[in-house]
Amino acid sequence: MNRDIVLAPGLWMPGAAMALLAARLARAGYRPRVFSYHGRSPFDANVERLAQFAGNQADYIGHSLGGVLILEMLNRHPEIAARSALLLGAPVRGCFAGRRLGRHHAGRWMMGACGPLWEEREAGWRRPAPLGIIAGTRPLGLGRAFGRLPGENDGVVCVSETIVDGMTARALVPQGHSMLIVSGQVGRLVERFLSSARFE
Repeated sequence: MNRDIVLAPGLWMPGAAMALLAARLARAGYRPRVFSYHGRSPFDANVERLAQFAGNQADYIGHSLGGVLILEMLNRHPEIAARSALLLGAPVRGCFAGRRLGRHHAGRWMMGACGPLWEEREAGWRRPAPLGIIAGTRPLGLGRAFGRLPGENDGVVCVSETIVDGMTARALVPQGHSMLIVSGQVGRLVERFLSSARFE
């Protein structure tokens, strides 16, 4: 198949967290590469590091903050070729749980320089390549440590926070936030989107 795939994990997650999904994609004939970064580092610096890591034409898959990074990098760098992009539980419109965590000193330290990303904002896709969104609906995650989250959510990110204007397709799955990258159901949806730009 000879298609490169760039994978970006979420905040506080090592690159190894993407190992199961990467192995699945490798068995399907893709060539996955994992972009590792420090989530507490300045967001713009991580965006530019990802742009340098990108290389030739690839598909992009990002979980949580990794998805926010991918969306921003591809919108900011139209010269970088992308076959498709797929965001898993990515809070592209801000994060209620992150804002709530940021009210506490320890939470602000944990988030580091990425804290401002969790403010409410717009999110759009400015490329012709297909963009897929997968969001979890099982409220299992650290985001509920300080109470319930509004609407459907995966325990960290609300479904409404994952919507991107101009997205091609969206799938909701009964998974918690961290389980999105290890779920067999999500893995099958990822493969389907890579082959057809659809989830059905």
